Amino acid sequence: MSGEGRKLPLAGVRVIDFTQVVAGPYCTMMLADMGAEVVKIERAGHGDDLRRTVPYKGREGHQDYFNALNRSKKSVALDLKNADQRAVALRLIERADVVVENFSPGTVDKLGVGWEAARKLNPRLVYCSLSGFGQTGPYRNRLALDPIIQAVSGIMSVSGFPDGEPTMMGAPLADVIAGMFAAYCVVNALRLVTAEGGGQYIDLSMQDALLASVGTRMGETLQAGVAPPRLGNENPLRVPANTYRTADGLYIALMVHDQGQWKPFCEALGAAEWIDAPRYRTMPLRVQHRAEVNDLVAFRIAEHDAEYWAGRFQEYRIPYAPVNDYAQALQDPQVAHRGLVREVEHPTSGTIRVVGPPWRMSETRTGIASPPLLGEHTEAVLRDWLGINGL
Repeated sequence: MSGEGRKLPLAGVRVIDFTQVVAGPYCTMMLADMGAEVVKIERAGHGDDLRRTVPYKGREGHQDYFNALNRSKKSVALDLKNADQRAVALRLIERADVVVENFSPGTVDKLGVGWEAARKLNPRLVYCSLSGFGQTGPYRNRLALDPIIQAVSGIMSVSGFPDGEPTMMGAPLADVIAGMFAAYCVVNALRLVTAEGGGQYIDLSMQDALLASVGTRMGETLQAGVAPPRLGNENPLRVPANTYRTADGLYIALMVHDQGQWKPFCEALGAAEWIDAPRYRTMPLRVQHRAEVNDLVAFRIAEHDAEYWAGRFQEYRIPYAPVNDYAQALQDPQVAHRGLVREVEHPTSGTIRVVGPPWRMSETRTGIASPPLLGEHTEAVLRDWLGINGL
């Protein structure tokens, strides 16, 4: 987990990770990426539920879902319902700087490793509970997964086409965004810890996190009471801004972001006559005649293949991109240049590829290590943290 260059920002920070599936593990993976020693406490004989998820086709016997979110962590297998092993977990908490958990509210208290028990042992502890709806309120005991949060937060209501049904996003972004917010809170709470104490409890819900991330369209509802409609791939404030099919059957996304881009866009399409056309010459007029403009643009785009349009839009500096699938996105030359995809050696799966940390720091290179096997580090952690040999 060590980097090249300067010491990683969270080097020396010890994290106890009681999380599983996506949101919690994403949070603790971010902490590990920044140098924290993350010890993942997993159920003996079972582990994180993602270890048991049906594998990808052709990857039977591999825990690729788990591996995607648990790099650079250590795994300790404990049965928290066993009094002796629970006592070991509490001793680890006593020596930790951070605890992160994403059980259903109240579960960690029943297991004896909740905030009230932990703070008595360790007044310097930052303790984060990440749940679907939070630790309080009428939805406290509801079960929540990413699609449920997308639905209740309103995201589904604006995703999809006007004549279609509400649609969820094609990736678990509610989980990921909540994990990012949790990591942000943990790091900032650590700044307030002193030798005498200063630890605190963080209650973060996926519902709150996703609502906080919606941005300007939520502002429209907050200030004007307007519920935005579904617009498919269009933008409510800008036209043209859509995906269009090219002559070779591919799709490109493009956007005329401001009025200054309208003239070069028309020139790129060979449609200079549109520049000062009374119905299209300003953005408000184009928004007013949205369907008409989209039909005109779609007709022009369909005349040439994607490679042709890539050259034209690059020449005229119009925001555009091919609509990639995941494989194409990972093979993109810009992604290769940035070194985002990393390879690590896994004890049973051999060389695996992971999407690494997305940041670049001028003086620090973030190193990553293999995701752990279940209980792989139990003996080492108990020896290094507690000075004991085994359970």
